[in-house]
Amino acid sequence: MSLKFNEKFASRFVSEDDINSIAAKAVEGMNTLTSGTGLGNDKLGWLTLPEDYDKAEFEEIKKTAEYIRNNADVLVVIGIGGSYLGARAVIEAIKSNDYNLFSENTPKIYFIGNSISPSSLNEIIELCEGKDIAVNVISKSGTTTEPAIAFRVFRELVHSRYPAEEAAKRIFCTTDKTKGTLKELSDKEGYKTFVVPDDVGGRFSVLTAVGLLPIAVAGIDIDALMSGAADAMKELCSTDVYENEALRYAAVRNVFYNKGRVMECFVSFEPRMAMFNEWLKQLFGESEGKDGKGLFPVSTVFSTDLHSLGQFIQESGSSHMFETVVKFNECQSDYVIKAQEGNLDGLNFLAGMNMSTVNEKARLGTLLAHTEGGVGNLVIELDKLDEYNLGYLIYFFEKACAVSGYMLGVNPFNQPGVESYKKNMFALLGKPGYESEKESLEKQLDL
Repeated sequence: MSLKFNEKFASRFVSEDDINSIAAKAVEGMNTLTSGTGLGNDKLGWLTLPEDYDKAEFEEIKKTAEYIRNNADVLVVIGIGGSYLGARAVIEAIKSNDYNLFSENTPKIYFIGNSISPSSLNEIIELCEGKDIAVNVISKSGTTTEPAIAFRVFRELVHSRYPAEEAAKRIFCTTDKTKGTLKELSDKEGYKTFVVPDDVGGRFSVLTAVGLLPIAVAGIDIDALMSGAADAMKELCSTDVYENEALRYAAVRNVFYNKGRVMECFVSFEPRMAMFNEWLKQLFGESEGKDGKGLFPVSTVFSTDLHSLGQFIQESGSSHMFETVVKFNECQSDYVIKAQEGNLDGLNFLAGMNMSTVNEKARLGTLLAHTEGGVGNLVIELDKLDEYNLGYLIYFFEKACAVSGYMLGVNPFNQPGVESYKKNMFALLGKPGYESEKESLEKQLDL
């Protein structure tokens, strides 16, 4: 098995008796998931996706990615939530969180349409000046406000810069297979389309065309990514909490939750994993946070955040939080620390030591300190940060999240609360059909 779940440093807070007492509920959650009898069972396509994915579309994704690499300096990816987080997380984890600074042989990739900030929009427009561009817009309906606004802008930019026939070759739409505004526009204009599967929700869609096209454009081996996920699918299917790492992780985090630990802090000691942690925030927050239930996900990068959140975690986190740390045993590149004449900073004792060793000792020191401070640590270990292991990790978290949601008694695959802000925003903007709500909202805001 590629992945190891280490709960040694949570044993002070979660006993074997605790796990045994919740094991039956965890197994029930797993059986509900795999039998397809639970809430949201129309969104389980991700469960067998690593084997059942559309092989023809997969090959077309690779061909299209090569076309974009050969014909564009910049790929603008337009999407929000699951329509961009997974792709960006994988690109930055495998390549670099400074990917665009190192992308000499692949296009720079800019993500837009994930906010309504005009400053952010103008920055990307400026970065595209004088560059050959391609656009990948990702939206099931084509009418989601944030990406729809951005697509208006960049579609116009592409059509103003290139003849109609060439412009059509530079816009790629990942959308519904048969219907919707974006699908209709694509068919009319001749834009190439890829499918957002009906049975895969946005936050579970990174291994579909939603994530795979931008990931492939970045030069990442999507075959290896899918291979890792496929092995995870085969290996994480036992209903024994002592055999299935994903099931056991779901059980342990629910024990923490039942003991009043309502915050889960996702931690990495690699800055390139920052966006992966952001993906985890959406995966767990949107899946579990409903009906007054769910752990609140926090994203951190250590040792950076130890100088901002470290004080809080160490001395105020013991009553309401625990940490889940993703650890890679092999670093992607290393640096040997050199001696300094005069030893002005007092660090010559590190001379000749690999920086990865210092980072690991910082991790162990943090683990001991936080555990002593009353914050339990769960450690998820993988051999190295590459496509195969990341694919495995993605599937691990998806499965654990779904099981955990069913253990909480919620539908892990819907997000009714997301619609609330949209209704208010549309009313305040004066969208037709929202007139009755507009006056009431404006009174509440004293407008």
